[in-house]
Amino acid sequence: MRKTPNVRFDPLAFLKPYTLSLWLLIFSTVIMTGILICLLEREKDQKRRKQSIMNLYAMAVWYTFGNIIGFGADFNIRTASGHLLTAGLYLLCLVLVASYTANLTSDLTVAKSKNVISGIDDIKSGKIPFNRIGIFIGTASEEFYLREIYSDNRNFYPLKSRKEMYDSLVNNLIDVIINDAGVAEYMTNNIYCNATLIGEDFDTSVFSIITPKQWLYGQDLDVHILSLKESGVLDDLRRTWFQVKKCSDSLVTSTAIGIESLIGLFIIFGAICILSLLLFAWEKRKIFFEKSKKLDEQIKSISDISHY
Repeated sequence: MRKTPNVRFDPLAFLKPYTLSLWLLIFSTVIMTGILICLLEREKDQKRRKQSIMNLYAMAVWYTFGNIIGFGADFNIRTASGHLLTAGLYLLCLVLVASYTANLTSDLTVAKSKNVISGIDDIKSGKIPFNRIGIFIGTASEEFYLREIYSDNRNFYPLKSRKEMYDSLVNNLIDVIINDAGVAEYMTNNIYCNATLIGEDFDTSVFSIITPKQWLYGQDLDVHILSLKESGVLDDLRRTWFQVKKCSDSLVTSTAIGIESLIGLFIIFGAICILSLLLFAWEKRKIFFEKSKKLDEQIKSISDISHY
């Protein structure tokens, strides 16, 4: 059947949904956004000008962090550019929280998963639907199924080749297959690494080779096979060819979301940051021209008074 991932206990499992590089990018984003909020909001609020830079920056970072995780923070934004930047933080929050939650849920579900069955007795008791059991038609597996599991009822999932048998298993068309132990051991150890053997061997028979009826050398072959078995040569061949293992014991693969998956999101947020700076510059330009105009009017008024 398909292999259940062997997930070990990890006290830092809550960090696994994202790669280290993505966590560093998120951390850098919080730091840089805090600096931007300081820059955008400090000039607008008279009270914040009196605060120390470190205190204001800490509040800005806390505001950024709170919005990214969807919690919010007690930090009143007063400028239009600050509101635009907050909208970008909301966008980050929407995607980051959703992707983190989904990936963490998936990882925890996999960690709790176990094999559905432990052996042939569970198949006989019906723990797996019979139409999810794959049987290679015309083999000893079919004969065993009809004799021991479901008498003379071909309610299994029929398979016509060994390739179809393993492909159907790994593609989730079936949940389990019944196959010769030697062949199954070789295939799961070397080719189909995401499949595994469950339970102990059953319906064990003697070693045999198919030959024509009344074959002239049949008796000599029997004697030589028995001799090879007694001398341990067959066991050596089994260890050499069937028990060799290229597949890893662990099926744990990283499902962490990397930067490449969310790079578009951060590019959009970067564009929003640039727009916020441009809006801030426009506001400063507008204030500058208003002050300049007032100054010109004052100078003109003073000039008129002195003239009189």
